[in-house]
Amino acid sequence: MSQFKAWIDEHFKGDPIIWGIVILLSLFSILVVYSATGSLAYKYAGGNTELYLVRHSALVFVSLGVMWLAHKVPYRNYALYARLAMYLSMPLLLITYLFGSNINEANRWLTIPVINQAFQPSDLAKLALIAALAAMLARRQNNIKDFKSTFLPIIIAIGVICALIGLANMSTAILLLSTCLLIMFIGRVPVKYLLVVVMVGVLGLTAAIFLGQRGETFQSRITDFVESSSDDSKIPFQAEQSYIAIATGGITGKGPGNSEQRNSLPHPYSDFIYAIIIEEYGMIGGVAVLFLYLALLYRGMRIVANSNKAFGGLLSAGLSFALVIQALVNMAVAVGLGPITGLPLPLLSMGGTSLVFTGISLGIILSVSRGDHQDELQTGTAMNRPKLKAAI
Repeated sequence: MSQFKAWIDEHFKGDPIIWGIVILLSLFSILVVYSATGSLAYKYAGGNTELYLVRHSALVFVSLGVMWLAHKVPYRNYALYARLAMYLSMPLLLITYLFGSNINEANRWLTIPVINQAFQPSDLAKLALIAALAAMLARRQNNIKDFKSTFLPIIIAIGVICALIGLANMSTAILLLSTCLLIMFIGRVPVKYLLVVVMVGVLGLTAAIFLGQRGETFQSRITDFVESSSDDSKIPFQAEQSYIAIATGGITGKGPGNSEQRNSLPHPYSDFIYAIIIEEYGMIGGVAVLFLYLALLYRGMRIVANSNKAFGGLLSAGLSFALVIQALVNMAVAVGLGPITGLPLPLLSMGGTSLVFTGISLGIILSVSRGDHQDELQTGTAMNRPKLKAAI
């Protein structure tokens, strides 16, 4: 037993609670997605329900493997990787918008040659921008109020990437902009500069609404949500089916695999998987999932509080906020607290490369935790840390 524990300690470093939360949610994802893809299997796979089970399970374990590899890389290396990925993602986003695969009236996907796997460059751009922003702020902590050398490169990067994403995926662009503002606030950026980012972001996203592919859809979803709050007859079909699933789930749910709304609810395995969770596992299951995400955010913020380097703290904060805010938005949509967005539930929804990028994000958070722990062991003390005033 002691040898097994020593092996775990050697190969799985970083925050053990984050490891536990991620593994628990990943295994639960396999169970819920298997239940939610029943109608999909009969529609597209001739009733072969195991096809989606095997495919999703393989992607879950690939994402866990990628997370393990990412956590082994010293987090300081991600400053360079992020900058390169950010520069790569800009032309990729433009190419995707112009020539990408059109699904649901939006060009969001590019197909990787040879393996014939589609992926969304917005996933790469989101991860790269958050990490690059953390690196830029960390390097400029001593000149954080200098507009030209510090703030201008940051606002250009945020504006260009959010605008390019917003052309085809407005909800992701808004989420990314919000995350960047939180990172900048933690990074001690003056409030007047944050207001400038908000203004530029609003202008850029407004332009994306009128020039992009999803402008009308974005406006109609906002209108539908506002009107449905006062008139039940105007509730969108997806939201109505989600409410039925939640209402019939009750306190303890119908039991695993017993969902009925999965046959009528659009995308029950991705956008509305939280409704299926509540239908099958009740409010108990829904609250448990919410608690796990909040616990993930808490542990991510603990890493920020304990980090002795500015880059590590900002990186962990940005990625933790990005994952958990997206989860909260997805759950809010399912229960009727927000307009329909199309955002998946991280770690739980069925997905392709989005699962892999989620694994990379979590691996980087664990790398920060692992690196700071090793720094403590080398210095012998964690007292009197300079926190976010330290350099990379």
